[in-house]
Amino acid sequence: MDIVVVGAGSLGSLVGGLLAREHDVTLVGREPHVSAVTERGLSVVGTEVFRVHPNAQTTIPQRADLALVTVKAYDTAATAADLADCTLNACLSLQNGMGNESQLAAELDCPVLAGTCSYGARLREPGTVAFTGRGEVVLGDRNGGRSAVADDIGAAFRMAGIETTVAADMPTRLWEKLAVNAGINAVTALARVPNGALADSPADAIAAEAARETAAVAREQDIDLSDERAVSLVERVVDDTAANHSSMFQDTSAGRRTEIDAINGYVAETATERAPVNETLAGLVSTWERHREQ
Repeated sequence: MDIVVVGAGSLGSLVGGLLAREHDVTLVGREPHVSAVTERGLSVVGTEVFRVHPNAQTTIPQRADLALVTVKAYDTAATAADLADCTLNACLSLQNGMGNESQLAAELDCPVLAGTCSYGARLREPGTVAFTGRGEVVLGDRNGGRSAVADDIGAAFRMAGIETTVAADMPTRLWEKLAVNAGINAVTALARVPNGALADSPADAIAAEAARETAAVAREQDIDLSDERAVSLVERVVDDTAANHSSMFQDTSAGRRTEIDAINGYVAETATERAPVNETLAGLVSTWERHREQ
């Protein structure tokens, strides 16, 4: 399969590198990462150690069988516009936050699938990505139901050794992922702690309440997500990824813009009634963003 990975940062480079063991992959990213991959290949270290030689460039090619989108949520609209000029058979989002798939579908003529990914990755240096934890890719029709296109892409991922599930309940899966991200990302970024610290009081209570508020909003959207399920998912991820730094912690550590608007901000703005914990977390991170360069 000819696959273009749009957003070859930490996760995009890892998944693209895994796929490149069996497929023709083009990583679309930024310098100096692109030049390093072009010159020396992509080195994967950590959980697995290998080197692959995918194509790497800063612009989107004219055609591909699959566009795998891993850009930050705030770049989705621009990415969708760029992909509109690319001939594609399918597009799969493995992004954080809500609303990415609808933005992509509004611009593209091909099927747009939704996905989640719990693999751990960190871009260590240009040309090298650290594989920090094995997980699972779950993908399927963004509106739910079975999808032959999703089945084909799932088979291609499994061929490359990626643990992959093709699911018929992606709307629920996306809200479950949002509950996890709402509970973990902003709290770890603000407290400057790895995920495992959220097992300790008082951080565990803050994370749990953010997840409960997210579940309540999900139910307003006719998604069957109980408070107990949302909290248990946060607790499981905290335990499974205890040593990891969340993507938002990595962003704030590097002085980068975060995806807060598509995570806690989305929950706060979508809620029929106030979601005070998500509202507070979003407000604090947004304030940091506005003043980070001062």
